[in-house]
Amino acid sequence: MPPSRRPVGNEPKRQHVYPDTAGGLIPIPRGVLYRYPGGLIPIPKGYDSEDRTRKGNSVGTVNLVESTFNETVSGNDIVLIDFWAEWCGPCRMFGPVYEKVSEDYPDVVFAKVDTEDQQNIAASFGISSIPTLMAIRDKVVLYAEAGAIPEAALRDLVSKVTEVDMDDVRAQIEKQQAEAGSGDTQ
Repeated sequence: MPPSRRPVGNEPKRQHVYPDTAGGLIPIPRGVLYRYPGGLIPIPKGYDSEDRTRKGNSVGTVNLVESTFNETVSGNDIVLIDFWAEWCGPCRMFGPVYEKVSEDYPDVVFAKVDTEDQQNIAASFGISSIPTLMAIRDKVVLYAEAGAIPEAALRDLVSKVTEVDMDDVRAQIEKQQAEAGSGDTQ
């Protein structure tokens, strides 16, 4: 018998966020790139970096662990992250598609987080369904959604993430912060 699920509509309200320079989280406006049904997306703090990132390489995907997470996200312009597990059938079907597409975009880091081995990272992002694909550009989460997507949709996502005007995104964030700070409730 499948586990019981909460009825749709009783989910807590979730929002996009990105880390500010002080390490806090700042909501970003919805609709910048794709809809996002997920939760708060903190860039986990405190991850030491000692291993490699993929900047400038075309080595396919890289496995992220706590010691490499922060360096990888901070040291690269665009990072796609596939949250997966070995026992997950849809994850195993999506893996080869993700690997294939990664070979065509050497300037984008295609990373993988094994949610069984890296439970702290998965918990930091509130990952509750896998596979979950996340796109981060300049430390701003632009996309995060559960479910495997076909190759054409993944290529389209990479193109759209690459084309996003990050100056416009930051301007929208600043505007939203200014409105929230002024106390307007209109």
